Amino acid sequence: MKATNLFLLLSSTLSRTSTNLATAASLINRKAATTTTPSLFRSPPPLSPSSFVSARGFRDDTFSKPPPSIGKRWIRPDSATPSEWEAPSFAFAFDIDGVLLHERAPLPGAAQTLALLDYYHIPFILLTNGGGKFEADRVAELNEKLGSNMTTDNFCQSHTPFQELLPEYRDKTILVTGSDYEKCREIMEGYGFRSVVTPGDIFRAAPEVFPFDTVRGGEVGRELPKPLWKPRERKGLRGDDEAGGKTVLMGGKKGGEGEEGEGEEKRLEDHLKIDAMFVLNDPRDWALDVQVFMDLLQSKQGYVGTYSEENNRGNWQGDGQPKLFFSNSDLIWAAKYHLPRFGQGAFQHALVGIWKEVTEGKKELVRTSFGKPHRETYEYAEEMLVRHRGEWLKMKGYGEEDIRGGLKRVYMVGDNPESDIAGANDYDGKGRYGTEWVSLLVETGVFDAARMNFKDGDVRRADVVEKDVADAVKWALRNEGWVDE
Repeated sequence: MKATNLFLLLSSTLSRTSTNLATAASLINRKAATTTTPSLFRSPPPLSPSSFVSARGFRDDTFSKPPPSIGKRWIRPDSATPSEWEAPSFAFAFDIDGVLLHERAPLPGAAQTLALLDYYHIPFILLTNGGGKFEADRVAELNEKLGSNMTTDNFCQSHTPFQELLPEYRDKTILVTGSDYEKCREIMEGYGFRSVVTPGDIFRAAPEVFPFDTVRGGEVGRELPKPLWKPRERKGLRGDDEAGGKTVLMGGKKGGEGEEGEGEEKRLEDHLKIDAMFVLNDPRDWALDVQVFMDLLQSKQGYVGTYSEENNRGNWQGDGQPKLFFSNSDLIWAAKYHLPRFGQGAFQHALVGIWKEVTEGKKELVRTSFGKPHRETYEYAEEMLVRHRGEWLKMKGYGEEDIRGGLKRVYMVGDNPESDIAGANDYDGKGRYGTEWVSLLVETGVFDAARMNFKDGDVRRADVVEKDVADAVKWALRNEGWVDE
């Protein structure tokens, strides 16, 4: 197939001549009739004029580094069997919101672009900072919108890598929050975590934990696996002591039963202990969540309702407090409103700001963030893509020798310089496979030209800027020499 025909699949109504359409349709129909390998999509890319997207060449001023040379050759032999075609040594990673979808509806050319990659057996994954649903449910929604038959094998959302923490926390009690307490619990339990608690559960057991109105609070809370710690009432337990420091509920001087010490330490074991805290997606009840999280970050060994004396020594998070995990750090995202809306990153900044005030700026909050732009997520995505590529190419009829060359290059297509682009640039060549990551920024979603004045060397500066996902893929195929210049 002459490479020019590939452009027809991604060109606009500017190229509507009847001759070109007839030629492209004839070639596609002939291939569809003779190819027997299973397809990821229900049908070949549509060729009606309404399905075409804007054609435009790349601009010299969009590169943060000189454009690579583009080879001139045929895209592939016109063969009925994929085993006679060259196995691609490159793949794509796509953000979803702002790249493939906007306001939950497909962006122009998105479905056709994915169908094109499927037709030419080019692997791809979807890599999103979205979340709050089971991966299978989200994939089903995307299949419905994009006309595809994707699986969870090539889909990674922000909290998917939480599954890597299962060996450490499977049988321990964890706290999780997000947009829907119960849904967050169900997802974590679906991953295999066996004891999952939400802030709503704690509020239901002890409403005095948060003496204000809540968004939902105990309305969705469950009974806790163990009771909450309550100190024995005695003078001096609450408030500040005479020295001006916070009074310690646990971990003070040793004593007998009824005193702070061994008797109280033994009694702790019968109460609720949180071993890790997870933010699954954008929280709704910020005030309650921040209060519960701060209590645990200052607790003794994660026991809810305790306060560690190590805090008074400046040893913040130094007494076995639960580890803190965020699924992404996106400050803003593109919603229906004409201006960007705050995301999970805003909640993280709010928690960090309160922590800074409480600790008087003496200790930075220790936490682990997944999602783009963090390397942990790109590492996870690369492993997923390598695995998916091998299985995908085998399904398409390629042999081990064809696949053995490995994945040389990944094109990350995103709309957010702070996450998609920064993550790809930072991870470029640093994975176990040494794979090159090329960052392609599209002018859809949260893209704002006024904010694109990044200097050379800025990790947020994209290798290439294109109008939309179709043009971004077209540029990448040029770069790979899969099309004529």
